[in-house]
Amino acid sequence: MAESKTILIAEDSSVILNLTKKILELQKYKILTAKNGGEVIKQVENNKIDAILMDLNIPVKSGMDCTREIRAHENKEIANIPIIAVTGNANNYSMEDFKEAGINDYLPKPLDFDALVLTVKKHTAQ
Repeated sequence: MAESKTILIAEDSSVILNLTKKILELQKYKILTAKNGGEVIKQVENNKIDAILMDLNIPVKSGMDCTREIRAHENKEIANIPIIAVTGNANNYSMEDFKEAGINDYLPKPLDFDALVLTVKKHTAQ
């Protein structure tokens, strides 16, 4: 069997973080977490990550700022990690804003866990 993919969940709500983590662990993903934008950057530089679930409203650095920073990273492997935006107020953003920042996909809150699994699978399939 292929080695499990690593997903970074950037989310400041413990409830959403723990639920999302459990759902993805049931799908055999390895999960790393970050509670703020500073931790996101540390995680991507210190671990091989296959996809990021990025809450756009996290402290320290917003999800959009983190995405831009990752996309500008000199390490191409890091710069090309699929990033899935997760937000409860997507109305504040257009698909153009997401594309401009380098976001690959988007999931609205409250999370639909079937959509979550399908979207993560889509971006981590070999």
